[in-house]
Amino acid sequence: MKCLRDEMEIVNAYELVGSYRGAAVLCGTTAKTVKRVLERRAAGQVGRRPSPPRVRNTAAVVELIRQKVRASDGRISAKRLLATARAAGYTGSTRNFRRAVAEAKANWGKQRRTYRPWVPLPGQYLVIDWAEEAGQNVLCAVLAWSRVRFVRFGADQTRSTTLALLAECFEELGGVPEVVLSDRMGCLKAGVVANVVVPHPEYVAFATRFGFRPDFCEAADPESKGLVENLCGYVQTDLIVPALLEQDGRDLGAANATARAWCAEVNHQVHSEIAAVPAERLLSERDVLRALPAQRPPLRAAEHRKVEKRGSIRFGSARYLVPKTLVGEWVDVSAQEAKVVISYAGAEVIRHDPVGPGEVAFGDLADPDRRPSRGIRPRTAVEVAFIGLGPAAEAFLRSAALAGTLRLEHELAAIVELVAVWSREAVIGALERATRFRRFKASDVRAILEAGPGLPKPARAGQQLVLDLPVVPVRPLSAYALVQEALR
Repeated sequence: MKCLRDEMEIVNAYELVGSYRGAAVLCGTTAKTVKRVLERRAAGQVGRRPSPPRVRNTAAVVELIRQKVRASDGRISAKRLLATARAAGYTGSTRNFRRAVAEAKANWGKQRRTYRPWVPLPGQYLVIDWAEEAGQNVLCAVLAWSRVRFVRFGADQTRSTTLALLAECFEELGGVPEVVLSDRMGCLKAGVVANVVVPHPEYVAFATRFGFRPDFCEAADPESKGLVENLCGYVQTDLIVPALLEQDGRDLGAANATARAWCAEVNHQVHSEIAAVPAERLLSERDVLRALPAQRPPLRAAEHRKVEKRGSIRFGSARYLVPKTLVGEWVDVSAQEAKVVISYAGAEVIRHDPVGPGEVAFGDLADPDRRPSRGIRPRTAVEVAFIGLGPAAEAFLRSAALAGTLRLEHELAAIVELVAVWSREAVIGALERATRFRRFKASDVRAILEAGPGLPKPARAGQQLVLDLPVVPVRPLSAYALVQEALR
């Protein structure tokens, strides 16, 4: 390629001699080069020809690198990401890939979210959130200015449990903050319209009674409430995990007792962020907290249920039995410490272990002898007379029907006629024997009656027969020896 000075000399030489060959001799080049320079100049192109853009071998995985860097907040390494890029079709060198990752991280650093310190005011914000570890639900709350921590375990994450623990938190703080900030809990929200959270009416009534404003953070944005997120992680590592290592299967009461002791310990230690004791700052913050209402909101500690005619109530898509004397009455049902407690008129009636949806909890009211069966309702005179023979007749009728006996009503009429010839007790005994040996015809019952009481009663196989054998004299084996016989 010729520079601009060389091209200018070629043009001047061509203007002087007027031929490609002569200009080439003067400039020390070839005639073809002179021709190309003059054609580019005639086309309006001065200088070097534009080189085609270079395509990097990392272009196929640039979007993959950008997504991984964004998902990891710029913390992923090129060494970790290289295997994924190889699987996606990258065939270049490791060095080029490291450069592409470094460039993506630099761009992400310019685009990522910028944080600013949050300076809370006294009595303004209370931040709450649910955490779960090893199947245990724990509600965490932080008073933003004084950094007072509140931790309690709950049986579930329902609305009633959340509001009850929130009321207990206000009681422990000794006042109500201006705003309660939480994430978009399904138990506290009724819906979202244009990114605006609509709180549940029960939550609104609760907030109105206590006098605070409910607030919700952005969706899928735990960083907007990092204050309580940090507490949740602290509780999981410092409270729940050590407790699980020390003791298994703790009930809810014992877990909450441990949580109270833990909160008392951490709230009386110097906080690293504010360099002060949270419990001492709470004393001054209470002056700006809103006063607790004189009449607490009526939190429903139990659900109101009416006992059905089957002697059960429905709770959590399952059925729980209550005494039959409460049929038609209204009872209170609550979940307390892994038990379903049913109370009537303020007094506890029965406790059940929780069961799954669609199941039935019998508890102490279970009747092992009770089985579902169709009732026997005689209608004709023959049926009334036959059923009048007692339980043996009912057992005979059910067994005969189960065996598919044909013309059963005529067989029953013939058996009833046998009562006039034989005694009632004899016919009942014959029915019992016929049921045992599955003989369901009237002729079979008549044959049993004609055989009389001397019929054998075979015992079930495997039972030991007890016989009274006569006592006979015995002699030792030596009495049968051949030597002794010879001497005699």
